[in-house]
Amino acid sequence: MNLIVLGGTRFLGRHFVEAALARGHAVTIFTRGRIAVPWMGGVRHLVGDRDPATAPGLAALADGSWDAAIDCSGYVPRCVRASAQMLAGHAGRYLFVSSMSAYAEPVVARSDESEPVATLDDPASEDVTAHYGALKAACEREVVAAFGAERATIIRPGLIVGPHDSTDRFGYWVARFAAPALLGDRGEEIVVPAPPERPIQFIDARDLAVWMVVLVERRMAGVYNACSEAGQWTMGDLVDALMDSAQRRGRVPRPVWIDEAALLAAGVAPWTGLPLWIPGNDPAMAGFLEIGCRRAHRAGLALRPLAATVADTLQWLLARDNAGAWQKALTAREERSLVAGR
Repeated sequence: MNLIVLGGTRFLGRHFVEAALARGHAVTIFTRGRIAVPWMGGVRHLVGDRDPATAPGLAALADGSWDAAIDCSGYVPRCVRASAQMLAGHAGRYLFVSSMSAYAEPVVARSDESEPVATLDDPASEDVTAHYGALKAACEREVVAAFGAERATIIRPGLIVGPHDSTDRFGYWVARFAAPALLGDRGEEIVVPAPPERPIQFIDARDLAVWMVVLVERRMAGVYNACSEAGQWTMGDLVDALMDSAQRRGRVPRPVWIDEAALLAAGVAPWTGLPLWIPGNDPAMAGFLEIGCRRAHRAGLALRPLAATVADTLQWLLARDNAGAWQKALTAREERSLVAGR
């Protein structure tokens, strides 16, 4: 197949390109040209801008022809509308990477793709930080409007993790257990949000990327929640995998399970201060890490063992420049205070 990727040099887009090349497909990437292309001569590179108001805009897409377009970098409906309308006559289908955040609150545990999505109070808003989920949902509608439901594939991933993940959410836990020096002066006692049976949910970007290639190969349309299945993993499962990784490096960390009342009283920020932690008493988001993904798994989504994602993330973290990472995570001082007060 001949594929065009909007993005392609960062995280999920990068993994998608590698998966597509490995399966013998021809790949074109469309980027702003600010990041070096990792594949020497292996892909065609078009330069432009997702925002049609910023020259040269989407002009580079006007003359090509592709079997499918893969959009890993769409956040603003106006820009997604422009790319989808431009490509509607140049690509056989459009796969858009949305998000589980597109669902309207409250997020219900084990809900499926039929749940309502968020809407914008101000349809003109382009404030991605404030309205990320509602904007993603609006982007989905633009894709379907341009391509029709039969040529549109909408993927709603949860937390995407693994090598090249610059958000450092999953990476925080890998570093904290197996390579704590990356986080500064840290002791062996590690604050972990109780209880161990707390459900968590994420997906390795490489597994998501391979499955996305399969979807376009099979010309599968529709909406898919794409993550580990609801209830597949708990915080205790993650800690077990992290402990094994740490022990392989000669470390013996000690998890300290802190209940969420103590975490909230100490001012720890959910999701950012302690990644993967959403308080159970949050009525809007309590089900966010337990969304049903059965449809995607029935359509061929397969996940590697958790230990493999931990190991590969660790190797990537050890090799990269970590300056400036984990600025919002729990500090060493805050962690010691929580441990002392337990």
